[in-house]
Amino acid sequence: MQLRYAFRLDPTPGQRSALARAFGCARVVYNDAIAARERARAAGEAFPTAAVLSRTLVTEAKRTRERHWLGEVSAVVLQQSLRDAESAYRHFFASLKGARKGARVGAPRFKSRKDERQAVRFTANARWKI
Repeated sequence: MQLRYAFRLDPTPGQRSALARAFGCARVVYNDAIAARERARAAGEAFPTAAVLSRTLVTEAKRTRERHWLGEVSAVVLQQSLRDAESAYRHFFASLKGARKGARVGAPRFKSRKDERQAVRFTANARWKI
């Protein structure tokens, strides 16, 4: 059995900045995963696996000067955003084949910084306390 909890938060200013950082990093990693898949499709190559995307978009990106700020948030948030991108593509391809019930699902789109809907997922090991 899996349990899932939803909480309504009233964050302090410090917590707001930490959440904003987590939202931004998750959005960037998700968009990078979508871009990597699109580049592979345009080049006619095989789609990169989840392990390759995790290594290049999270682990190696943290070591670069441009993306060192990815290390400021929990790695769980970044891994979950990669899983979300994989899930979006899985649902898209299942919809194309007719294996998915319900309305057809479009291809995954990039997340916007200006969109008010922001979400991150934490697991038990996410270095996050409520």
